[in-house]
Amino acid sequence: MTPIIQPTNDKAFAEELIRQNMSGYYTQLNMRWDTDLFDRQWDELDSYALVINASRVGLLCINHDEDAYYIRELQIAPPWQRQGLGTAAIRFTAETAQQAGIRLLRLRVFCINPAIALYERMGFRILKTAEGMHAMERRIL
Repeated sequence: MTPIIQPTNDKAFAEELIRQNMSGYYTQLNMRWDTDLFDRQWDELDSYALVINASRVGLLCINHDEDAYYIRELQIAPPWQRQGLGTAAIRFTAETAQQAGIRLLRLRVFCINPAIALYERMGFRILKTAEGMHAMERRIL
């Protein structure tokens, strides 16, 4: 399934989806959501809604420096998971980076998150692990 990926500035939608998807990990890892941190970082990100049939079903937040594009958030609403939307978002990010002349994608993911399998299928490899998080990277050919 191919979503429409369009810019969004709907911070409330983003925060709600992230909190919904990540609450289980936060509970398991004894972490607390930090609204102030989310608010500070929001304006530094290029954010996109993933849309199917005029409904927002996912969120992609990225930023970059001169070395790499960083996937800061990739959230898919539970009923839409495992239908190729994450793959489409990663491809979109890779194309965006490539157009900017950048050849690396990077992300961080909780070590207990099953999305690691998706990232590995998409060519990411684990660079290091610290504090319950994997830092992953993929070269863009």
